Amino acid sequence: MYQDFETSSDPTQGAARLAALRAEMAVENLDAFLVPRADAHQGEYVADCDARLAWLTGFTGSAGFCIALADQAGVFVDGRYRSQARTQVDTDAFTPVNWPETKPGSWLADNLPGGARVGFDPWLHTESEIAALTQALTPETIELVAVDNLVDRVWADRPARPAEPAWAYPKDHAGKGDETKRAEIAATLRDAGQKAAVLTLPDSICWLLNIRGSDIPRNPIVQAFAILRDDGHLHLFSDPAKFDGLGPDPDITLSHWDAFAGALADLSGPVRVDKGSAPVAVSRLLSEAGSDIAWGRDPCILPKACKTEAEIDGARAAHLRDGAAMVEFLTWFDATVPHTALTEIDLVTELENQRRATGQLKDISFDTISGSGPNGAVIHYRVTRATDRTLAPGDLVVLDSGGQYIDGTTDITRTLPVGEVGDEERMAFTRVLKGMIALSRAMFPTGVTGAHLDALARYPLWLAQQDYDHGTGHGVGAYLSVHEGPQRISRLSDEPLQPGMILSNEPGYYRDGAFGIRIENLVTVRREPRASGGDARDFLGFETLTYVPIDRRLILTDMLDTGERQWLNAYHRDCLRKLSDRISAPAHLWLAQACAPL
Repeated sequence: MYQDFETSSDPTQGAARLAALRAEMAVENLDAFLVPRADAHQGEYVADCDARLAWLTGFTGSAGFCIALADQAGVFVDGRYRSQARTQVDTDAFTPVNWPETKPGSWLADNLPGGARVGFDPWLHTESEIAALTQALTPETIELVAVDNLVDRVWADRPARPAEPAWAYPKDHAGKGDETKRAEIAATLRDAGQKAAVLTLPDSICWLLNIRGSDIPRNPIVQAFAILRDDGHLHLFSDPAKFDGLGPDPDITLSHWDAFAGALADLSGPVRVDKGSAPVAVSRLLSEAGSDIAWGRDPCILPKACKTEAEIDGARAAHLRDGAAMVEFLTWFDATVPHTALTEIDLVTELENQRRATGQLKDISFDTISGSGPNGAVIHYRVTRATDRTLAPGDLVVLDSGGQYIDGTTDITRTLPVGEVGDEERMAFTRVLKGMIALSRAMFPTGVTGAHLDALARYPLWLAQQDYDHGTGHGVGAYLSVHEGPQRISRLSDEPLQPGMILSNEPGYYRDGAFGIRIENLVTVRREPRASGGDARDFLGFETLTYVPIDRRLILTDMLDTGERQWLNAYHRDCLRKLSDRISAPAHLWLAQACAPL
């Protein structure tokens, strides 16, 4: 199994570890210390050696941070993780704090006296973070102090840094050679009058060099830093032994991690640095060396997000393969659940087995969320042997999963009924479906951002005074990270959507302590043909990539209008047409019934 079901943190150790951290704070004359979830690469998922927040607090969510004071410690989590945080941390030692409603600057200002000193590791925070915090604390004369990582000092058995080998990603899947990519990004730097760019995001570096690795579970990336010069030469900093199998390249210099700081000091500017992703240590080293910093977005971000035709073709193929595995699983589920007491772990295991049966699964794209009944209301629930729940009649099951294949990354959520469910659950499910269909059918002019579209998916829920505490869609990589920027569908997104971007479409609804609902397909942005009588401007829309039936038993058909029923029937016809030749005979019978028109 790729996924295990062990409890990955120990909240019972939190109080003792916090005490050890506070002792180090006293040595450094600090009144507070920041413990982020992030690593030096600002990744959502971190290696075991960088899981400082989980080690200290017990909280294992993929976003959040802790601020430790001498007399209290806040664990800041957003709406996705509030139920999870309450169950994972020792609330006698740590206090969950609703974030971003409560900002770290205001919380510190409310809880510290003027003249207090707040420590932070400059390799784990971005320029944007520290600038915002400095601005919030300056009126209170609270000082931010860069120090060595105090958690690392007290983490006696901290794991070693990952050292898995890198390997070449095929050009026919990438659609462009790495030499072409480096030349194009170097031209971008020259056009901007910049001599170099500092790259700190591993997925950017992997995309640029057409390499992949396994330094982070579920994400086929290689951890590294890089400096790309305006002539296309790239200086790569990592563990050189990882790259032994790739062979030399005259346009790439490979050095150990330890050489990175010195190489930054040797740069002459202007040097592009992304203040939203590069560690503040990078900009400080450049400034100390007298280099001119040109603040700008990582130049690989947008080209990586706008997939090539080869990458889109790969995504289509990966989703059909994955869809067939999902249909085999759903066939098994419907045949088994009336007769056998299944648990959440049983579902995870069977689904992974079906994906493995394709013969092409490289990994799952994240730990499968298999939440039944009240566990389904925990948005990013991770089942363990301690929390594993037996499915009960009337339950809804939120099953959110995905696969990593060499030609694409998948992410799909389906909500499944265990026998008959109540009308309240079916009404909520149908509202979620209406929002998902509205977004699937959307057409919009170029320049529209995800923030403009987010309300389409929420509106049917809003009419019932319901909502959900997560974004409606995130970007997805091409055999890279399942969560990719800059594209997303969210109230916070200001990135215009562009052709080739892949995003999720996943509205939901969650009743704390009762049930959860989520429906998710992946889509790619495409150009729409110009309509007769329309404006002269260009319009975009979405092509659906995911083809797996949506459970008709949970739909209150009378709540759907004619256009919504037509869309769903057409979608199910496509599911039947695209998947029939890829599945077993029993699954074909199941699929034909599941795709019957409303």
